[in-house]
Amino acid sequence: MVRGILTVGGWTLASRVLGLFRDFLIAALLGAGPIADAFFVANKLPNMFRRLFGEGAFNAAFVPSFAGLLATEGPEAARGFAEEAVAAMAFWLVGIAIAAELFMPQLMAVVAPGFSDDPGKFALAVDLARITFPYMPLICLVALLSGVLNGMERFGAAAASQVVYNVVSIGCMLGLLGLVPTPGHALAWGVSVSGVVQLALVGWAVRRAGLRLHIPRPRMTPRMRALLRRMAPGLLGAGVVQLNSLVDGIVASLLAPGTVTVLYFAERVNQLPLGIIGTAVGTAILPTLSRQVSAGLGAEAGATLNRAIEFALMLTLPATLALAVSSEAIIGALFGHGAFTEDAVVLSGQALAAFATGLPAFVLVKVLVPAFFSRGDTAMPVRIGLASVVLNLGLNLALMTPLQHLGPPLASSISSWVNALALGVVLHRRGQLAMDARLLGRVPRMVLASCAMAGVLVVFQRAAMPALMGLHMPGMRQIGLAAMIACGLAAYGVAGEALGAFSLREAAATLLRRRRAG
Repeated sequence: MVRGILTVGGWTLASRVLGLFRDFLIAALLGAGPIADAFFVANKLPNMFRRLFGEGAFNAAFVPSFAGLLATEGPEAARGFAEEAVAAMAFWLVGIAIAAELFMPQLMAVVAPGFSDDPGKFALAVDLARITFPYMPLICLVALLSGVLNGMERFGAAAASQVVYNVVSIGCMLGLLGLVPTPGHALAWGVSVSGVVQLALVGWAVRRAGLRLHIPRPRMTPRMRALLRRMAPGLLGAGVVQLNSLVDGIVASLLAPGTVTVLYFAERVNQLPLGIIGTAVGTAILPTLSRQVSAGLGAEAGATLNRAIEFALMLTLPATLALAVSSEAIIGALFGHGAFTEDAVVLSGQALAAFATGLPAFVLVKVLVPAFFSRGDTAMPVRIGLASVVLNLGLNLALMTPLQHLGPPLASSISSWVNALALGVVLHRRGQLAMDARLLGRVPRMVLASCAMAGVLVVFQRAAMPALMGLHMPGMRQIGLAAMIACGLAAYGVAGEALGAFSLREAAATLLRRRRAG
């Protein structure tokens, strides 16, 4: 499991770093203006469907079934199941994509109702969404084939496909400028082209893994009926974060112009640790838990969940405090240039601090939900998730007027904490989550080590950052941010080792054993 977490996390880190560079260019070219608002809403649509159908409900239902068939009936049965799934998903997703292209104005009126007050902005958002939406069926098929690879515990190619998205997007953004009406059009074409390249990459990886898939005529076989039964409730349960994000976007479109963009950049920074930690742990833990549960190894499954929570919190707690105390410095260093003004930096930094309060909850949801899915229970996360969505909507409506741009991130953070705590309580009552002595002993020490690190960051920002900025040299903000991150990592490592929050020597030995075993 550790090796899988590190593989997925490493590629996700590379993807997020490239994504930050991509956003760096977007901020410089577009700022927090109408073209940026239109593109971010247009890009959210296919990505929302991707996370709901591809990475959420479908993957959660498919991976345990595929891994179980592979272990019990062999590669041939697993291959047949994968072929049936590819055929069914391609049929339905292409149909959804065609319908979305035809009714895009009506769909845009739902997801960004505030844009209707500006006809030019609304029309641009519709145009860009029609360009980006073909990415949805392409990337959902990528997610399916990635599920095949993950079920075979081959995480590298699937995780590496995330890098392709940013590489192609950057290439199109720079290469198409001047050839298309706006920079937003260049970005939109980059999205769809990246889907084609990603599908080619994971398709090649599946063939290399020994599974040559042939797409049959879509049929409703008994295995597909079972898959759809497991997928239906998970469509809501695993997509709760995306539904919350959609609600946030709807509310943001009703606020001041530029709010969509300000929140986007804040959420992108918050997604860096969420993607690296939460996605990596959640992806790697599901096949492991599925095998242990299928084999009746309840104690081992409990230990796996404890270690996953420990690993996630060891990285998430310091990230939370770092983002909270350094939010404006981070946003300013990454995006505070070109068309992105200082006022936008301040607003986005405030939103980042609000998002950061919910970061541990966002990650814990990704860690805890696989504990349900591995046991075939997709209903309970649905009930909890729907309650979380309703709470998020209510909080958004209550906070949007008094708090403006801070309303959506605070509402999202609070509802995510409720979601994570409810999932944990249900698992505990079922006897499937019992925090062991090691976890209970280390988490408070992690909190103390994170507080020590936060103190170092505050001192650095008050003492060293002004001195660096006073040099008036290009890139000093970025140099200061890199130095601050290095100081924070060093402080957390020293404090964590001294307090017994973790053992760097133990972690190094574990990695060495995994490398030798691989």
